[in-house]
Amino acid sequence: MTGTTSISPGKPPSDGLPYPPGAILADTQAHLAKLAEAWRHIRRRHEAGLALHNATGLDRGLRLPGEIDPWILDDEWAGALCEGEVRELGLAHLGGTPGRHDVFVTNRLTAALYAAVQVTVPAGSTVVGVSPSYSHPAVVRAVRDAGADLVDTAGVAEFERALEEHGDVRVVVLTRLAVTYEALTEVELRRVVELAHARGMLVVVDDAGGARVGPAVLGQPRTLELDVDLGATGMDKYGLAGPRVGLLGGRADLVAKARARSFELGTECRPMLYPAVARSLAGYRPQRVRDLVASTRQVGEALRERLGDWVEHTPFITNIPGEAIRVELARRAGAVSAGLAAIEATAALAMVLLRDHGLLTVHFAGMPPGTAALMIKFLPETTVAAIGGPQAFAAAVDGSLTEAASVVNDHEATRRLLVGAPG
Repeated sequence: MTGTTSISPGKPPSDGLPYPPGAILADTQAHLAKLAEAWRHIRRRHEAGLALHNATGLDRGLRLPGEIDPWILDDEWAGALCEGEVRELGLAHLGGTPGRHDVFVTNRLTAALYAAVQVTVPAGSTVVGVSPSYSHPAVVRAVRDAGADLVDTAGVAEFERALEEHGDVRVVVLTRLAVTYEALTEVELRRVVELAHARGMLVVVDDAGGARVGPAVLGQPRTLELDVDLGATGMDKYGLAGPRVGLLGGRADLVAKARARSFELGTECRPMLYPAVARSLAGYRPQRVRDLVASTRQVGEALRERLGDWVEHTPFITNIPGEAIRVELARRAGAVSAGLAAIEATAALAMVLLRDHGLLTVHFAGMPPGTAALMIKFLPETTVAAIGGPQAFAAAVDGSLTEAASVVNDHEATRRLLVGAPG
């Protein structure tokens, strides 16, 4: 049977997601209804002149070069005039070698991963995923849709066992920086690539944020300097100024195939965005990533001081686990259980933060989210200051927990909070 996923114990699969769904947020359609409710709050606050803060840690705006001629903002003209600059800057960003490597831009990181898997994974084969914790749902679904089986592993030891147990592995999908914001060391990264290539396997890297966090914070090589075959990153993540597109680089022959497949699927980036892509790549500075980590750490310390040690830190971000949020909501509600799945508890907190404080968190950035936790990550110091500082951020989370707790034991009230009133 193909299109299946084998996930390590403790990682319940749900349409490629690492957490179980809830009764309210049961599928992607429900999460999109949740997003529509979030947009309603954004419209209401904007129309009322109330504050709105992008606390997602992502930059999905469109920043064009100054004094740009509007004439060039056309798919035909921009594609012809800017493709060379995008290729040169993209290769440099990923650590590629001209002539050996190439790059192209997709409409999202998910699309880049999907195209990469489409052209490297034969139907009926096995793919091994390796990361510090688990592969992103975008990887799980891409392998599923290629008609292959995914064996997901955490760490090099599990990875080595999987290679011994499965004889039909053709592709390894390597994640440097996992959804949990744990990172593989350079030694581990090199070992995975070495083992895979020794067995004739291709290595595709999901380097979503790792393409910058790895080199800038951990001193690791850039993506293609790891000697992988293909690697993808998102340009809305951690040090780049957007737009929300995917950058795929790697062996020139594989990139050519992935580009063609992306055009067939209609998932290529519109060339009219190339001027913004080039500006973002040209303006990248590794110090910016380090500054974002430091700013986020201050907020994380304030949250931990106010809420307790159930607020977790990684070397890069602060993480409020979904299950911990669920337990805390139940405690504040005076109940044995909040009656929600962890993802719904996090959604309730995130919705109140947006509704009452204008804080748009990363929970609303993916549909469905890649984790049940509320991630506090890569916050610009200007955003933290506009909110009122780390203590004000922590106070908003604390107050929102209390507000969310007031409805979580009423199923219909919770449904209205998360997805709005029917009709």
